[in-house]
Amino acid sequence: MIQGTSSDVGKSLLVAGLCRAYTRRGLTVRPFKAQNMSNNAAVTSDCDPEINQQGETQPHRGEIGRAQALQARACGVAPSIHMNPVLLKPQTTAGSQVVLRGRVLGTCRAKVYHKMKPQLLPAVVDSFHRVAAQADLVLVEGAGSGAEVYLRKSDITNMKLANLVDLPVVLLGDIDRGGALAAIVGTHALYEADERARVVGYIINKFRGDLSLFEPAMELMTERTGWPSLGVLRWFDAAAQLPAEDSLALERPAMSQGGSLNISIPQLSRVANFDDMDPLAAEPGVHLRWVKPGQSIPRDTDVIILPGSKSTRGDLDTLRREGWDIDIQSHVRQGGRVVGLCAGYQMLGKVIRDPSGIEGEPGETPGLGLLDLETEMTPDKQLLELHATETFSGCSITGYEMHMGRTQGPGLEKPWLRLSEASGTVRDEGAITADGLVSGAYVHGIFGNDDFRRHWLAQVGGKASDLAYEARIEAALDALADHCEANLDLDSLLSLAR
Repeated sequence: MIQGTSSDVGKSLLVAGLCRAYTRRGLTVRPFKAQNMSNNAAVTSDCDPEINQQGETQPHRGEIGRAQALQARACGVAPSIHMNPVLLKPQTTAGSQVVLRGRVLGTCRAKVYHKMKPQLLPAVVDSFHRVAAQADLVLVEGAGSGAEVYLRKSDITNMKLANLVDLPVVLLGDIDRGGALAAIVGTHALYEADERARVVGYIINKFRGDLSLFEPAMELMTERTGWPSLGVLRWFDAAAQLPAEDSLALERPAMSQGGSLNISIPQLSRVANFDDMDPLAAEPGVHLRWVKPGQSIPRDTDVIILPGSKSTRGDLDTLRREGWDIDIQSHVRQGGRVVGLCAGYQMLGKVIRDPSGIEGEPGETPGLGLLDLETEMTPDKQLLELHATETFSGCSITGYEMHMGRTQGPGLEKPWLRLSEASGTVRDEGAITADGLVSGAYVHGIFGNDDFRRHWLAQVGGKASDLAYEARIEAALDALADHCEANLDLDSLLSLAR
């Protein structure tokens, strides 16, 4: 188990690198994270059975955190619901949607969820054993900091899990944020004696500069804790080329700083699946920027993209509070383009109704009115992997749908996409205005399709490159594995597993 001294120390990235490195050595490797909190999720091909209203068993697809899907990719296998049995998707400042083994249990406040967790632990342990039964090596990612001792009683993902399934623990600290010495020593001080004994060593991540200047600190860490240093991972520049899971990534500078096509994205409070934008940010001809609260959408914007959200009505309120709705309406009046993805697509309609309180308080919220559509939130969740041809452009499309709510209205008579699936089924998806300025759809991952991205960029006045986006991710995973091999003694690290 890789535990961190805090969130965002690089646990997910380290596990992905180790997954690829040990897989290349010929081991059967699998990732695991008991509980993840993220609005960036991926669809899995496996599922738990679902009982419909007639009592019949019907299979459905599941979902897990984006990080575990990337780690599965690093292992060369399809993602499974058992790699991340509990997924929390924040909807408000105090509450989250709870997903257990790919299925939505409901939405609850943090205090209620903490009381629920002991009931989820048997499923977590069962999923771990299912994953372990398929592997030579399981790389388990902890959550946040394992030293949050006030949460010890309800822990299902750090030391309690390590004790239950007998995992050696490697502690990961982040020197880039500062305070690595205090973080390692402080974690040791907060652990119980049996927890300290379970730690086999520590790794320092994101190091830059002269290592000799930091060596006295590591000597002090080992002296105070008794834990050996297992290595120092230097800063990995290509990390920005891999899909990020945590919205903290949006606080860093965007990858795309130049280019003649200006794309602006309002940074919604409950933004979801924001890695949809990564392929556009990777295009050298695109200048992509996230517009933060307190900022106006720049006037030189060519395309505004409304991203996914875990709280569609709540983020419509965010749009209006920030004045972005006025910016968007003005942008369209002046001939600018707007694209909505998933919740962003719902926001472009006339109204969003939530009579059952699926996302929060029951009620309805006016949309932006740019598409002649209405959406009603429903308890059933659409989880679908797409493998199709976009018939208007002839481009191959892979992606996924992950949403609640049904959208209807006259705007659907002019679909943005028409998909021809492998089964031969042809279906319309999304909507586009007669002048082509406003469009939206439920499809995630659409810009990761190279041919479609080039086709779309040409339509909106941009210039596409020869970027092969999926190959870029594979190259970055290989480079990350090389980085782990160069910075860590992977033979010694493997010998600590049991």
